[in-house]
Amino acid sequence: MFKNTVLFLLMIVFSCGSTNKSKVESKKLKVDIVSTNNPNQMMNTKILTGADNSSAYLPSLKDKRVSIVTNQTGEIKLIKSIAQVVDVNGKYEGEDIEYKTLSIVDFLIENKILVQKIFAPEHGFRGTADAGEHIIDGKDTKTGLPIISLYGDNKKPKPEQLAGIDIMIFDLQDVGARFYTYISSLHYIMEACAENNIQLIILDRPNPNGIIVDGPILEKEFTSFVGMHPIPTLHGMTIGEYGKMINGEKWLKNGIQCKLTVIPCLNYKREMTYSLPVKPSPNLPNDQAINLYASLCFFEGTNISVGRGTEKQFQVYGSPYLPINGFSFTPIPNFGAKEPVYKNIECYGEDLSAVAKVKQLELKWLIKAYKTTSDKSKFFNLFFTKLAGTRKLQQQIEAGVSEAEIRKSWESGLKSFKEMRKKYLIY
Repeated sequence: MFKNTVLFLLMIVFSCGSTNKSKVESKKLKVDIVSTNNPNQMMNTKILTGADNSSAYLPSLKDKRVSIVTNQTGEIKLIKSIAQVVDVNGKYEGEDIEYKTLSIVDFLIENKILVQKIFAPEHGFRGTADAGEHIIDGKDTKTGLPIISLYGDNKKPKPEQLAGIDIMIFDLQDVGARFYTYISSLHYIMEACAENNIQLIILDRPNPNGIIVDGPILEKEFTSFVGMHPIPTLHGMTIGEYGKMINGEKWLKNGIQCKLTVIPCLNYKREMTYSLPVKPSPNLPNDQAINLYASLCFFEGTNISVGRGTEKQFQVYGSPYLPINGFSFTPIPNFGAKEPVYKNIECYGEDLSAVAKVKQLELKWLIKAYKTTSDKSKFFNLFFTKLAGTRKLQQQIEAGVSEAEIRKSWESGLKSFKEMRKKYLIY
């Protein structure tokens, strides 16, 4: 995997059969290069994750007993081949790189790293469990490694589960929303590592909603696994930056701090569009769902379906109590939703699968649904306050406060958060 780069340059002479210069220049050949996964060879190409940036962390793992928190999003992109594109006169015109992907767990094992066990977050190691579904411990059939669930009653690894571990690696794809529980799992992993004197390495990944910082700030009294810290609904940070914030603000129990290293992404800027190569959880199937997730997730605290049990999860919303308007869907059990809300019942609402990408936390659909539902008394449930991180949002909507006024009430909190956030930004 990490042999020295060997360059085989094959000089080929073409009989062009024409003196036309434009035709000669248009002829190109590829010269294959046997290559390593050296990030220096991949600069100025596509975005590379922290996992891809392997030369930055592999040396520190040698002869260490390592465990990893990951799931199906923990992939590494390896160079399969590099081809130099040249014209018939041998003039260099660029490179064509072909990649292959590999699980970070398999990659570590191939590189003789002493992996001890896998810790899996909500949805499990393979990312197939329903939201909130209880996941039992098990064994990875491919590697034989034990898998320990970090969801349910065991959100924080126990000392006996960490015995004999020198370094913990964290490699999960976040989507930038406070209630997406991978950042809550990060909190508990950091806390456990700090308490047990274990180094933590976060392999950073881009935030697909990285330019959006918006929403109400969570109030301490509403702390839960879907909101652990005083941050807005959309925090606009990568998971590595977020880990630095948890440490720096001393949000771990008793203000302890974790020995933390963040392996950064390469070729990445926050403003860049980033399309996830693997869906981060069963009900976020595409870029549109990921972009709309934070805005539509508030519906999970109401009597409205967000399309679980359809093929457009977090791209539609509806219920039997909304007006019949020409669009409807009927949830049925499927991958990631064994018992969807309103199973086999027709729901009326809106299809947002083709709306333009949102650039803020949108409340218009939530407000519209509340105004038009025929069952206002049962619209909100107790989960809504946990998702919102405050009682105020529900009170504002019930009182008919406009979206503009609601957004104005967030301004002071967002300003303070953005100022704090500056200290921890990498990109």
